[in-house]
Amino acid sequence: MTQPEIGIIGLGNMGRGIATNFAKAGHATAVWDISEEARANLAENANIQVAAPGEMAAAGVMMIYVVPATPEIEASFEGDDGVLARAAPGTIIFDLTTSYPEDTKKIAAHAAEFNIAYLDAAMSGGATGADAGTLTLMIGGDKSVFEACRPKLEAIADNLFFLGGIGSGHTMKLIHNMVTHALFLTTCEAGRMAERAGLKLSDMIDVFNVSNARSYASEARFPRHILSEKWDARSRVYNLNKDLGMVVRMAENMGMDPRYAKETSGFLNKAIDRGMAEDDYSLLYKVFDDIREDG
Repeated sequence: MTQPEIGIIGLGNMGRGIATNFAKAGHATAVWDISEEARANLAENANIQVAAPGEMAAAGVMMIYVVPATPEIEASFEGDDGVLARAAPGTIIFDLTTSYPEDTKKIAAHAAEFNIAYLDAAMSGGATGADAGTLTLMIGGDKSVFEACRPKLEAIADNLFFLGGIGSGHTMKLIHNMVTHALFLTTCEAGRMAERAGLKLSDMIDVFNVSNARSYASEARFPRHILSEKWDARSRVYNLNKDLGMVVRMAENMGMDPRYAKETSGFLNKAIDRGMAEDDYSLLYKVFDDIREDG
């Protein structure tokens, strides 16, 4: 295989599709995950090879992190075989995590000390969008670096928004997720209310989707994962809870009282307390009333 030009770190629900789409687009792609099984599953692709993050950096590739948050990226930076010690000139990092913006600024400044260009590129579209190569990326950092990388990024995203300096993408993603998760839980509450009133949940969703109450929750999440009884939204309750905790923290640091974010965060904290951290978040609908009534 030729020298890799793109490296993907993190091969979970999002990273698998992202790596596959880069390879399909003809980019020599290196991949890494802490799970040997995850690495092996993608290594069968003729345009994909396995390489540790330090090896990717030594090759000067465009590195894309699709891991939970900043701490996982920091862990790969350190040590003699880490990214910082081995980074070749021209190494570029795109951080596709959902992370706290101030943490992003700090790690980007640290990377800059080693002449690594670091941009945050928070994503929306879920695992389905990652599989289809139709993600939306919210990008912050050096605009000239972004523009140079745009043709490659178009292999995984239909919508690329450059929003400003480093941290801008992650700030927008937290605001986006605040609305997304609150709307999902509001739709769950509405569904429970409809069912108590003797209405069909499917009828409520049909009405919403041709009227002003429609949202991504009603148009996609409920039909695909709840009404279908598949319960396969492919994201953990933990992820939602992590996002809302950061939203509340960010808003309070701005001097705001994020009331609706706090309500959403409080509900998700109760779900975590019930042992649902690793559960698919579509399952929240099944036990919505029970969680709401928890002390």
